[in-house]
Amino acid sequence: MDEDYYSIDSILAENQKIQCTFKVDIPEMGHLDGGMERDIKALSKMQIPLWMAYILIYSDYADFTIPPPFNARVRNALNAEARSVRLSGLVGQGGSWYGFGKIIMQLLDDIPATEMSNILTKTFRDRLLEVIDQAQHFAALGSGGGVRSTADVTQMFREGLDSTERELFILAQESAKRTKKWYETSERGRR
Repeated sequence: MDEDYYSIDSILAENQKIQCTFKVDIPEMGHLDGGMERDIKALSKMQIPLWMAYILIYSDYADFTIPPPFNARVRNALNAEARSVRLSGLVGQGGSWYGFGKIIMQLLDDIPATEMSNILTKTFRDRLLEVIDQAQHFAALGSGGGVRSTADVTQMFREGLDSTERELFILAQESAKRTKKWYETSERGRR
């Protein structure tokens, strides 16, 4: 994910909400919660988009809790079998689980940030081979006649992937198709 101001992936990741607990009263901001209160009271909890939470957390007006996509239940599932977890379901369709985790990691202290980094890296490594393998498998099946059930299975598999993994899936699938086409049209394939 780019750390570019104009990066769509960054914008989508920063739009994810996190649970904040306010440390102080904040006057005239009660509308953020969508309620009728005029002020936000200390110890109030509120779901706030990351882009807004930065200011509150760094100004020491609020603390945050680790969002559900990175809680102990998800970590246990990832440790048990990372390939079986639908990462897109954790952050919303088309969401960037890795990008969201990277931003959360920047808000954490050193030790929790290192743990988050390890979770993100291990998950990516554990899932990468399966993403590439499935992309090549579906590329080979898709070029043989376009069976509808294959397209459905491919779509279901892709829907469970994080946006970064989806990009890699598409690249690997295109690479497999081009390699097959090259092999079939080259002298080596004619023998």
